[in-house]
Amino acid sequence: MSLDEADRYFSVLDQTTPWRQDEVILFGKHITTARRMAWYGDSQSAYTYSGITRFPLPWTPELRALKALVEQICGTAFNSCLLNAYADGSQGMGWHCDDEKSLGRDPMIASLSFGAARRFCFKHRVQAEKREIELGHGTLLVMKGRTQHHWLHSLPKSAKVKESRINLTFRQVRAP
Repeated sequence: MSLDEADRYFSVLDQTTPWRQDEVILFGKHITTARRMAWYGDSQSAYTYSGITRFPLPWTPELRALKALVEQICGTAFNSCLLNAYADGSQGMGWHCDDEKSLGRDPMIASLSFGAARRFCFKHRVQAEKREIELGHGTLLVMKGRTQHHWLHSLPKSAKVKESRINLTFRQVRAP
């Protein structure tokens, strides 16, 4: 994506998304995260993770355009998108995998990043192998096949990152 396009999408998403703090249940405790989030999608694409169900907001024109672009690149259809906003490097995401039953056996997750470049890390579930890449402004990362079965991923915190980041993860959620 061109720098101008990425700048435009970042600005629109930052200013028009009805961001809210995410809530999760971890080890039996209800936690409100520092990062902000929003869940968009087709009307039947409610999504449950970390013990809480999120009901989708209707697609905006910008999200529909980004969804169409990502679908064209990936060759698959998505019915939902989780948006996460990180104020700066003090906010991140711990090790996890996206293995909810509603995503199916081998889900494809297309991750589109805007704003501050951030390290994105993978850790094999069995072997000691780790990998990391930098996700820059306007870049797309696609996780598919057995990725969620064999690898955990994280967005580590970084004191060096002073700018904000918005990440969109397009998914295909199946009805229960």
